[in-house]
Amino acid sequence: MATDLSYIQFVIEQLRGEEATYKKMFGEYMVYIEGKPVFTVCDNTVFVKEVKELEELMAEADRGYPYEGAKECYVLDIENAELVEKVVAVLKEVIPLPKKKIKKV
Repeated sequence: MATDLSYIQFVIEQLRGEEATYKKMFGEYMVYIEGKPVFTVCDNTVFVKEVKELEELMAEADRGYPYEGAKECYVLDIENAELVEKVVAVLKEVIPLPKKKIKKV
């Protein structure tokens, strides 16, 4: 089951005050904050990459695989505003901007 457009819009609404955008990728979505890829949204579920800086904060979170072949990720309760705010703050510090691709001529 692919993610509904209404769900991805709901996710973006929960990121109040953030410069958040999304991009459809392979039938699912990547959410960017300040140009950094922070969440993968698959099957109407928000996944967060497991980084050591989130271990304590996400210790009680469920884990899952956003798609076949992916690494295990934390499942983020997007409706928990306090948790989302803390997770976003950490990710903005540790996730790098994507490298620019050089177009071949």
